[in-house]
Amino acid sequence: MEFFQNTNIDFLGKKWYFLAFSLVFSVAGLFSMLFWHGIPYGVDFRGGTLVYVKFTHPPNDNAVRAAIDRVGLHNFKTQTFGPASNNSLLIDLPVQETNEQALDSGRNQVIKARAGNAPADKPDLNNSSSLAIKNYLMEKDPLHLTLDADQKYNALAHTIADYRDKSQGGVLTSFDQLKGVTDLAVVASLQNGFYLSDFGVYQVEIVGPQVGGQLRRQALLATAYSLAGMLVYLGFRFEWIYGIAAVVTVFHDTLITVGAFSLTNTPISLTVIAAILTLIGYSNNDTIVVFDRIRENIKLMRREKLSEIVNRSINQTLSRTILTAGLTFLTVLALYLFGGEVLRGFSLALVIGILIGTYSSIAIAAPILVAYQDWRIEKGKRAVAMPARVR
Repeated sequence: MEFFQNTNIDFLGKKWYFLAFSLVFSVAGLFSMLFWHGIPYGVDFRGGTLVYVKFTHPPNDNAVRAAIDRVGLHNFKTQTFGPASNNSLLIDLPVQETNEQALDSGRNQVIKARAGNAPADKPDLNNSSSLAIKNYLMEKDPLHLTLDADQKYNALAHTIADYRDKSQGGVLTSFDQLKGVTDLAVVASLQNGFYLSDFGVYQVEIVGPQVGGQLRRQALLATAYSLAGMLVYLGFRFEWIYGIAAVVTVFHDTLITVGAFSLTNTPISLTVIAAILTLIGYSNNDTIVVFDRIRENIKLMRREKLSEIVNRSINQTLSRTILTAGLTFLTVLALYLFGGEVLRGFSLALVIGILIGTYSSIAIAAPILVAYQDWRIEKGKRAVAMPARVR
């Protein structure tokens, strides 16, 4: 199946347009990384505390930020989490200790910030642990238990907390919701001793700065090793100039992808690094297809200029490139649109990378070969890019 047959597009004739396009996006990304947002490392790499909050209504981001700022927390980030109907907010705090106190600290600071005009003499049932609920029931003893009170109230407290967290998404809107879960006397006692806020902290995650720094180094090394391995492979399989062209192309793709994350201030997590490593292989695969066709045509078109051979080769592989990249792009676009918040960074990197990787295989990698040959001719030397070794 082919979309394009016998095309004769002068890709090399448009190389200056391609160069301008690449320069604009590369320089914009560099400026953003150096002077604007920097490299927006996620909590995986820089360390910090993630607090997941569920609301009974769509959260007002500005009000939440102002409340957290008032309790002395600064340099934090907030973002919606999951579908809009979930009314969930992810709060990224700069709390970098790695002990249990840090988990409780981040949670308690968010609760304190959102408490507002809460009753001073009543705890919040939406943010109370099963142990706190059990201790309250043990004290009030609404069921008038004489035997095994500790065990029974402990099981009852876990049932109430599980219903709140698993069935109601971490937040109750009314005490009446508990009437089908436990005894009415327990519900009445809870209503007298607790109040219900409009939010609930249902999960807290923490990554220490030492672990984040180690992950950052490992991510950089993984990227460097993949580029070095690709250079060696292509240098052995074709010629060293082919390997250099491929590495420059992949560096170009990676720079624009990371620059896009910086420009949009989207956090770079471990899954994003996985996507970038995937794109290195994907872009390299597209580039090798074009290079292989160039090598075949060099043997068949010995009298032609390398620029004409390169143009012919790109046109001959254009249909295959569009089909492969197009189907892959539709898949990752669906993943980005419908994959949820957890996969958002991963799928965004794939969407950007596939577009740029396909473009660079045509507009960056092949012209480097021609530019290198032209440079060698100007120096009065034989162009080593033609003919290539046959293996």
